[in-house]
Amino acid sequence: MQRSRLDAMICEQEGWKVLDRKEIEAVQLQKLNRLLMREKQRGGFYRDLPSSLSSLSELSSLPFTTEDDLARFTPGLLMTSQGEVSRVLSDATSGTTGLPKRVFYTQQDLENTIALYVAGLGEMVFSGDRVMICFPFSGPGGLGELIAEAVSRLGAKALRCGASCNYGEVQQILNKERPNCFVGMPVQLLSILRTCGKGSLVRALVSGDACPGSVLSAAEAILGTKLFPHYGSREMGMAGAITCHCHEGMHLRENQIIAEIVDTEGNPLPAGEWGELVITTVGMEALPLIRYRTGDITRIFPEPCPCGSETIRLDRIFRKGEAMQMLALDEALFALPGVVDYSVTKKKEKLFLSVLTTGETDPSPFVRASEPIFPGKQISAEARSVLPADRSLYPGKRRILSEKETAIR
Repeated sequence: MQRSRLDAMICEQEGWKVLDRKEIEAVQLQKLNRLLMREKQRGGFYRDLPSSLSSLSELSSLPFTTEDDLARFTPGLLMTSQGEVSRVLSDATSGTTGLPKRVFYTQQDLENTIALYVAGLGEMVFSGDRVMICFPFSGPGGLGELIAEAVSRLGAKALRCGASCNYGEVQQILNKERPNCFVGMPVQLLSILRTCGKGSLVRALVSGDACPGSVLSAAEAILGTKLFPHYGSREMGMAGAITCHCHEGMHLRENQIIAEIVDTEGNPLPAGEWGELVITTVGMEALPLIRYRTGDITRIFPEPCPCGSETIRLDRIFRKGEAMQMLALDEALFALPGVVDYSVTKKKEKLFLSVLTTGETDPSPFVRASEPIFPGKQISAEARSVLPADRSLYPGKRRILSEKETAIR
């Protein structure tokens, strides 16, 4: 059986003929110690850590890096000069400081991201394909541009659709360009399939947000093929793990990222146990992070992938806290036939659902499906038929909105 294309990418980057578990761990330790020594010598953010470790097992003894650290201490974390930075992404943190979280990338960091996209997309995109890219296009080094470059390297045509097309515009793209591959967010894909039909689409890569089981199964039923979920974050270079043709978890680019799973107290958990993903990005040039708490919940599969790769695989990903309620709500509402999209707003102790649908406009089924997820909350809803002028209700990650945010939108 053919191994994950990630294996070939890692071998090419590291100069190996065959991917071996011992080699992976050896290069991880080598790169980690190189990072620790550089930090000690330059007096950077991690200057108080030891200059080297004797084994990867000692990594769990080091302190965590948090979102707040990333927001407050960026100058001390940046390992390169400003002149070497090719792209900066900034976003507000979920912490109490309100400071923006900035992540920096060198050209090599971006090249490593493209290489992973080539490996991941290469599992489903072939020369001559037409690929509908529904992530934002925000200029050189942005997510959409990096994906488009990877598509081009695979000999396929990148259709730069972006994330803001309404369903009428999407229908025109499907009719005129006849794409056979989709790249975008999971709910966005299902919304398009339920509103516009599958058209010429047969394969899809989904990323950028959690993929609820109801969304995955509904999209796969319409497409007639399995989805390729991917996982990435800004802190790991916008790309971290890819799905191979076996569709049993996401292979991590381990030559550049060391992964740990910890419990609520920060204690390491063995493979197979669910907990928070902690990453050490030894392959990043501009902003490598040591033991960064992602806030994402997953597990590492305890057994090897049927494809034969020796890289670890992550299971499905979801966020802690209120995001878990949003995921549960997605599971419940998208399991209902005809639901295209919805938003949920919190107004003190009340919740309000705004639903787009191709079928039932009676709000009561949506309220009933939501009540077990929010016991004791007063829930109301409105539902209307989707129109060609409508578009995705969430431009980014799905979450429960505040009344103020809804008013702004």
